[in-house]
Amino acid sequence: MFVKDCMTKNPIVIPPSTPVLEAVNILKKNKIRQLPVVEKDKLIGLVTRHELLTVSPSPASTLSVYEMNYLLSKMEVKECMIKKPLTVEPSTTVEEAALVMRDNKMDALLVTEKDKLVGIITESDIFDQLIKIFGLRKAGSRIVVETEDRVGVLADIVSEVKNLNINLVGVAIAEKSDQRVQIMLRVSTADPSELVKRIKEKGYAVTSVN
Repeated sequence: MFVKDCMTKNPIVIPPSTPVLEAVNILKKNKIRQLPVVEKDKLIGLVTRHELLTVSPSPASTLSVYEMNYLLSKMEVKECMIKKPLTVEPSTTVEEAALVMRDNKMDALLVTEKDKLVGIITESDIFDQLIKIFGLRKAGSRIVVETEDRVGVLADIVSEVKNLNINLVGVAIAEKSDQRVQIMLRVSTADPSELVKRIKEKGYAVTSVN
């Protein structure tokens, strides 16, 4: 799956001259956490809740509420935005985007094509794709098999799914220590007992069925 398949297209954007207070109100009104800053159709920055909170005067400030609001009303987002924010292309895979977000401790990435903003992908978008990949919203059963990590093991197990004419909804593999892996199968049957039996007969350890 690619970023273009799950990103939010045409996200809300603001120009660099937007007052900070106005940007805060836009974030609150739309229940979002970041606003791309665009000038002449070109992405030039990003402002987030964190940046806006950083520029806000401290509660311990001796300024009055009126004075603080006045100062903020004069401040524009170009003074506190993140310049040259990290971006990905529409053709970037979802897993690559997730890795960039994790490594840089971000909850969203802007999507650009030839310096033009075309979308935004968030943690929620990636979670939604994982739910689809694992088939979590589809009826069926979940089977976990633990085995040694070797060539052909997945094909060997999945062949029994095919032999029983059961639809395979999702597959996930998690590495364990000592060259062992856990294989999660989601299958479209409410009664996987025969499948579990055949997997065990092949010498595999079935550690969970639900």
